Parts: sequence; C-alpha cells; structure tokens
Amino acid sequence: MSELRVEQLHTQEEFDACVHLQQKTWQYSAGELLPRRVFFLADKLGGHVLGAWDGATLVGFNLGLPAHRHGMAYIHSQMLAVLPEYRNSGLGRTMKLQQREIALEQGIKLIEWTYDPLEIKNSFFNLSRLGAISRRYIPDFYGASSSPLQGGLPTDRLYAEWWIDSDHAKRVMAREPLNEKIEAMVSVPAQIYAWKADGDRHAAETQSRVREALQRHFAEGLAVIGYDRAEDGTGKFLLGVPPAELPRY
Repeated sequence: MSELRVEQLHTQEEFDACVHLQQKTWQYSAGELLPRRVFFLADKLGGHVLGAWDGATLVGFNLGLPAHRHGMAYIHSQMLAVLPEYRNSGLGRTMKLQQREIALEQGIKLIEWTYDPLEIKNSFFNLSRLGAISRRYIPDFYGASSSPLQGGLPTDRLYAEWWIDSDHAKRVMAREPLNEKIEAMVSVPAQIYAWKADGDRHAAETQSRVREALQRHFAEGLAVIGYDRAEDGTGKFLLGVPPAELPRY
C-alpha cells in the first residue's frame, strides 16, 4: 500500500482507464458498461472519481455520484473496482475513507450504495469494517446482468447506508463492539460462490431464502447493523433496531 497512491481523477484519459478497468472487473456487455461520459459528469457535477495508481497503472477506482432525496443531499457510490491482484490489500478501504473525507468537506453526512447480499466478503466489508447499515432490499434491482459474477441470478441488492459522521460508523471503524442488541440473524453459506459459478440450484434457493428473511425482518422494523463470518467462511447478517441517530430518508 505504501507504493500506491489514491487521488481524484479529472481527465478523459483517466476516465477511459476507469471504463477499461470496469470491463476487466465485471466483464459486462457493451450495453451495461458505464461510459466515459458518466465519469466525466460525476467529476463536473459535484460527485467525484477516485483512482488508485501503481506507478502509471490504474489498479482501482471509486465512482461517486451526486444525489438528492427528500430534501437531503448525499453521495451515491455507484462503483468501486480493484484489480484481483490488489484485493485484500486494504486498497478498497483506503478509497472509501478518502471518499468519506471528500463528502465531509462538502457537508454531506450520507454515502449510499447497493451490494449483492450473497457476496460474503463485500457484506462483511460494508457492515463490519465501514459501519454501514441496511434496511432496504430490492429484488432484481438492475434486471438481467451479463456479468458472469452474477451467476445468472436476479440482481437482488441491499442498500448500504453509510452515515459517515455517526457514532455507529465511528465505533465500527474503530473495531469496537456493537451497542445494539441482536434480534435476528440470516446466514449465507460459504459454498455460495461455487454454487453461483456452477449454476447450482442451491444458489437460487439461498437467494430466495435470504430475500424472504431480510424483507420480513425489515418489515418488522429491524435493520442489518452488523455482519459476522464463521471460520468456514459462512456469512451472517446481524439484525437489530437501528440506532436512533440514523434517520430514515
């Protein structure tokens, strides 16, 4: 990490590199790729594009779009990509923390994004390293996807709410234990990656089970406030009453 640098991107050539890295990461068809113009507009309209460089090579980026809902401005973090050989290095966290600093300088308190509930590592990162919470589940959010990483499943997504200046987020980022009582848990088996890659029926069955359980708990007023990973790699959503300091929006 000491040899890498993270900085905001502003040029068309840098945005072209982001488009290339996006394709390399998700292997989308042309119709699903975010074009250079989206990165350009994000930079010009109050969002940002962060790039991670190893020398002259772009190895990661984080795209944040300006957003507004119910009278509140926030950042929608649309896409974060890191080349495989640079994953598990802390680079993703470095880019998210820099995104947080940019948002705080703008007076913004919320960064939002969506993520696949079946992606155990990503869920753990969002919930137990950054301190995001989730209380909205959208089935088939993007519709059919050309990415092989989706495994042919519907593009179900959870919303991550990262209230970046909240006590909850600060405690989680400091690796302190949760203050909230855990009322329910929903597990995702470690085998999910193999099942998705093989088109195994257990992947679809797991997605349906997780969808039903999380939607039911959200309807009861609970939120995902944490995440655990067992030694065998199984993931577990931890649900409880969301902290009172985190408003509905």
